[in-house]
Amino acid sequence: MMPTLQDVYTYEIITKDQPDLIEKAATCLAKTFVGVDVAGKWVQEPIIGYSLKLPYDDFYQFTKEYIEDNVHQGYCVVALDAEHNVVGALVGDTNALEIHEGPIFSGTFSDMNIVMDVLEDIDVRFLNDYKQRYGKEMEDNEVLHLFLLGVVAEHNRHEIVQTLGDMLVQKASEEGLRLVLAEATNPKSMTLLQKYHGFEKYVNVEGDFIVHKYESNEHLNDIPATVADGIYIIVKEL
Repeated sequence: MMPTLQDVYTYEIITKDQPDLIEKAATCLAKTFVGVDVAGKWVQEPIIGYSLKLPYDDFYQFTKEYIEDNVHQGYCVVALDAEHNVVGALVGDTNALEIHEGPIFSGTFSDMNIVMDVLEDIDVRFLNDYKQRYGKEMEDNEVLHLFLLGVVAEHNRHEIVQTLGDMLVQKASEEGLRLVLAEATNPKSMTLLQKYHGFEKYVNVEGDFIVHKYESNEHLNDIPATVADGIYIIVKEL
């Protein structure tokens, strides 16, 4: 079957001078994390949408600010349909992983502190292992951290994920980065990154996966094991 015009996508790395694209990318990402119906199928991230039920407006603002803060690095890419709507987005940065002390969110978005605590749990373990493995602390511009991925296109979703990832992995390789890292919160995103880009669950120097199991977290233990069992560090060496 020949693709229709609506099924043909173009891809673009966002720049800081494209506020409209930044807003559209943030909208796409926030919808897929909080929850959205795509062609009759409910798409939702298990921590943000299913368990914590974070408000869309707050998560949209968080996502938009993340993109605005990091877009200048050139690792925020979108898929556009024929009407120039953003139907897929993958955003990341090359900052050294940052560990915050204490809660940083309040009000209706205070539960985002739970998310940050889980991310920092596995990030601290990764940073400690990174230091053992490479004999130094992680610095900026050594690792591409893929932070948010979302697709709302009704067709060719896997193709979009593959192309978005190809663009950023290739750019990271050309710029001499050591590896690409992501925190995979569910098996669907992890499987796509493994299948199309050769990501693997990170194994530390002791031979163990770096994972935060949902069943052991009092705030997230309502996530069914059939949906996801935990958040894993996954990497691709360059």
